[in-house]
Amino acid sequence: MSKNKLMTIYEMLGDDTNALTMDGYDDCIAGVLERFGMEPIIVYDKQRVIKKLMKVMTDEEAYEFFEYNQLGAWVGDGTPAFISFATELE
Repeated sequence: MSKNKLMTIYEMLGDDTNALTMDGYDDCIAGVLERFGMEPIIVYDKQRVIKKLMKVMTDEEAYEFFEYNQLGAWVGDGTPAFISFATELE
């Protein structure tokens, strides 16, 4: 992700955001999720995150790590979300 796109995302979140990020995964950010009555949060491209993990571990280890440590981590309302694009599911 370019520095300009990343800056745009942080501008969308605002200065007083509680949105959390995952260190080392800025290149996997898909965008910002806005929900009624809640603060916006960062959304990561699930497949990009897993592909990045597969560079340093086996496929099975990458999926297990993702599910337990990233998808399974709840640290409050600012916890990031993950998206799977419909085009990747076909």
